[in-house]
Amino acid sequence: MKRLTVVLLLIASSAFGQSKVNVTRQTQWVDSVYNKLSVEERIGQLFMVAAYSNKNEAHVQSLEKLVQEQHIGGLIFFQGGPVRQANMTNRLQALSSVPMLVGIDGEWGLNMRLDDTYRFPFNMTLGAVQDLDLIERVGVAMALQTKRLGMQFNFGPVLDININPKNPIIGVRSFGETREIVTERASAFTKGYQSQNIFATGKHFPGHGDTSTDSHHKLPVIDFDKGRLNRVELYPYKKLFEEGLSSVMIAHLNLPAYEPNDIPTSLSYNIVTKLLKEELGFEGLIFTDALNMKAAANYLKPGEVDLAAFKAGNDLLLFSEDVPTALTKILESYNVGDITEERLSHSVKKVLAYKYKSGLTKFTPIEVNKLVEDLNAPVYDDLNQKLYQEAMTVAKNEDRLLPLKNLEKQKIAYMRLGDDSGADFLNMLRNYAEVTELTDVKPDSLGDLSQYSSVIIGYHKVDNPWRKHDMSDTEKAMVRNLSAKTNTVLVSFAKPYALETVPLDKVNALVVGYQNNKFAQEAAAQVIFGAIEGKGKLPVSINKNFTVGTGIHTKAIDRLGFSTAANEGMDPNVLSKIDAIAQRAIDKRYTPGIQVLVARHGKVVYQKSFGYHTYDKKTTVQNTDIYDLASLTKILGTLPVLVKMYDEHKVRMDSKLGQLVPAMKHTDKEDITFRDLLTHQSGLTAWIPFYKRTLADNNRPDPSLYSYFYTPEYPTQVSENLYIKKGYTDEMLKQIGESTLSTKKDYKYSDLGFIMMKEFIESKYHKPLDQVADSEYFSKIGAWRMTYNPLRKFDINVIPPTEEDNYYRYTTVQGYVHDMGAAMQGGVSGHAGLFGSALDVAKMMQLYLNKGEYGGDRFFSVNTFDAFNECVYCTKGSRRGVGFDKPQKPGSAGPTCGCASMSSFGHTGFTGTMAWADPEKDLVYVFLSNRTYPDSNVNNLSKGNTREDIQQVIYESIKN
Repeated sequence: MKRLTVVLLLIASSAFGQSKVNVTRQTQWVDSVYNKLSVEERIGQLFMVAAYSNKNEAHVQSLEKLVQEQHIGGLIFFQGGPVRQANMTNRLQALSSVPMLVGIDGEWGLNMRLDDTYRFPFNMTLGAVQDLDLIERVGVAMALQTKRLGMQFNFGPVLDININPKNPIIGVRSFGETREIVTERASAFTKGYQSQNIFATGKHFPGHGDTSTDSHHKLPVIDFDKGRLNRVELYPYKKLFEEGLSSVMIAHLNLPAYEPNDIPTSLSYNIVTKLLKEELGFEGLIFTDALNMKAAANYLKPGEVDLAAFKAGNDLLLFSEDVPTALTKILESYNVGDITEERLSHSVKKVLAYKYKSGLTKFTPIEVNKLVEDLNAPVYDDLNQKLYQEAMTVAKNEDRLLPLKNLEKQKIAYMRLGDDSGADFLNMLRNYAEVTELTDVKPDSLGDLSQYSSVIIGYHKVDNPWRKHDMSDTEKAMVRNLSAKTNTVLVSFAKPYALETVPLDKVNALVVGYQNNKFAQEAAAQVIFGAIEGKGKLPVSINKNFTVGTGIHTKAIDRLGFSTAANEGMDPNVLSKIDAIAQRAIDKRYTPGIQVLVARHGKVVYQKSFGYHTYDKKTTVQNTDIYDLASLTKILGTLPVLVKMYDEHKVRMDSKLGQLVPAMKHTDKEDITFRDLLTHQSGLTAWIPFYKRTLADNNRPDPSLYSYFYTPEYPTQVSENLYIKKGYTDEMLKQIGESTLSTKKDYKYSDLGFIMMKEFIESKYHKPLDQVADSEYFSKIGAWRMTYNPLRKFDINVIPPTEEDNYYRYTTVQGYVHDMGAAMQGGVSGHAGLFGSALDVAKMMQLYLNKGEYGGDRFFSVNTFDAFNECVYCTKGSRRGVGFDKPQKPGSAGPTCGCASMSSFGHTGFTGTMAWADPEKDLVYVFLSNRTYPDSNVNNLSKGNTREDIQQVIYESIKN
């Protein structure tokens, strides 16, 4: 009994941080329960039987019988669902005189067995992760889910070292092929798991990694000497025993070095007692692996195999095929003295001690309300996203191809191989560049690939650890032939072993993504474009060229990435209030549709679309739709070019308008400075309704100035089937020159300055503004959906209309700029004309937030940006920066919620748009809508404070 007391003391405390218990009270409870049990009831405590929540009532009743008649000690759950399992557990526990231990085989989370539950990465994916703190967090998360479902055990971590790539049953269930990879991660996982007072179980002792036989079907032989076994297979166990591992599961193996009689390890006294308990000194709970597995079941009959397992030294007999027979066999052996009281009490009291430590002195029913919601809480997505991003492994990177740079010179294609979807991968790739999907391509008829600078091959296999992931011969030929013709990036969303025979010699870059799911696909795409670093390392060898530990660290290059709100220090529950505000605006008909994007720390944390293109509700708004940005054009199209010109000393803050725009010479505008023009401090009138002078007496376009079709004399398209006379922009400049200029140089917002800046830019670059903005910015940063005159690149169905025009163009304005003055300039003006998605806008705003740097390129200096973001005339009552709008002063009206910092900057637009960035909070906010449809006259969006209310929520969501 002295030895048992020592064991119970060890159970009461753990180096892995499990909560300590009062040893005296534990011993008293264990002894009192043990003494009340009959011998048969004591033996019943040794059985942990299989339970399925997806089976019928007869199955449940058979379990009830085992609980009531055999007094079993525990349940191990297999397939089913969480609510069904909880109800079943509650029902069975209510019948048990001593609450039962409950466990599950959920190595990558409960989803390994249960529907409607969460799936974490496979262990081999975690083997690529170098941040062990994240592995510890996985342990914590899985323990919380285990506890929420009323269980005390999740049978993991797997301590098998998968040295044999042909292993049919372990494979990706292992952390890797070296003892260090496995031990470090198993230790971190166990630390997290047991910190929540849930018991971890190391398996499959003494090591199932170096075999090509599945013990579910026959007995694998691990034919190594004791020296090798101690150096390799037993190494993780010895380390985790020192750290307080709670329990061990014994595999069904043939281990000749320790058991010369061909007895399965789970039934071997030499293995369980002599090796595990005596030589290695393990004092925790010992489980058999499932006794229905053929490696054990073929050795002895049901009942006999249970007896042998108990006599070998196991404490809990898992998945007994015949509990009544097994109990009788053990009782008979006990009655004849073959099993001593000391031996029986040793295991039963150990089982009871674990029950006490886990709080099972009295069973508390599992609360099923919100169970599924709790088991799939968003916090697990936060963790999963980090895990997959950390796991992405760049195994090859010739000429530093990754991350892809110089996007303006790239033409990229994507090809899907494999039998599963790559949609999330392609969608994320297209968040960075225009990517063409290649379909119906054969290895011997690839077609002309010379137009593509890079082809990205995604190899997508169903995310299942039991399926073969090997490439077909046709797929290998595709990789070989493609990589011989063009730069090729191969991304494998499959087991690493799947790449063993793939021709990788001419592939320029290889990214191992491990699994085919949304997290992995989105992470891999971000690595390719440098939104995140490539940090992972191969946990196993692929072949002699790509050995364990391979992993090229690729850097992030300040491209906008994707994250979760919580991972960027924001409260997702608060941020989700945006949904209701946006939906309210839709319901109240402030606008037919909305796009909202929020980014923090250079990561998009919220991107949603609401409503429809029009009130007929035929076309829903998508994140990829392209909106008329209205006056956001000023800071997204025109201002960036001006900032660059200033940085290159092509213009100064005190440059005079007459010098910049010759048409303003000899007018009262010629001495307006560049600074005053962009801060709206120049005295210019707010706007000029240029179009009105071009209408005939019937308020229709004057036939002398317009044509309904293109001719050389009427070359400039205003809208569908409407063209204006050549050179009319000169007339517009003349009207600006003749317009009234206020003698008071107070703040007055005006479009006219930016209209004139278009002329200045085009005179210096000798090409149109839209081409300048695209070549200098949009194409370089991958804002490929941002453009003027979008119908030249995109289908009209992705562009929400802005108005039913009954005063000038007399048509539905869709795909053509809403602003009449910009329309008269062919859709390209300095103040309006730009279209784009919220993501495109966010990229430009992030470039500003980075003070001129994006995608590895520097567009202008930090000092230059600071000069333009300065509130030049704050002392005179004007909030404006040079080109940028700035927050209103306290107590006054303005564009923001009043919560943005004074260093923040942005702009709003007439069509119901807003873009705002805050350096102090490292924050970007974009709001796009077509509130002008069908009639722009009433601005209910502004009256309803929709944009400002959403911005308020964003700031309220920031936690740190």
